[in-house]
Amino acid sequence: MFVIVKIAGQQFKVQQDQEIFVQSIPGKAGDEVTFSDVLLSDADGNLSVGKAVNLSVKAEILEHVQGDKVIAFKMKRRKGFRKKIGHRTHFTKIRIREIA
Repeated sequence: MFVIVKIAGQQFKVQQDQEIFVQSIPGKAGDEVTFSDVLLSDADGNLSVGKAVNLSVKAEILEHVQGDKVIAFKMKRRKGFRKKIGHRTHFTKIRIREIA
């Protein structure tokens, strides 16, 4: 069984006991969070879409991590203009505990 759930503005295809990285969500490691915005569910070929889906996904926060460094480099030739900025996106690692 898998479901498509909306977490922090993005859609994820998840199954039970799956670990995924999502955009940073509030909470500490070990906290349980519930996502009720389920868009689609598939139970052994039986599809439910839209308002017919009345499921929720329970997940556990494992840790908060930072992604790889992304560098944005801007340059204008023959002008002496160079600008180098970078950032690391914050992610939360969660494990899907239950789909009910």
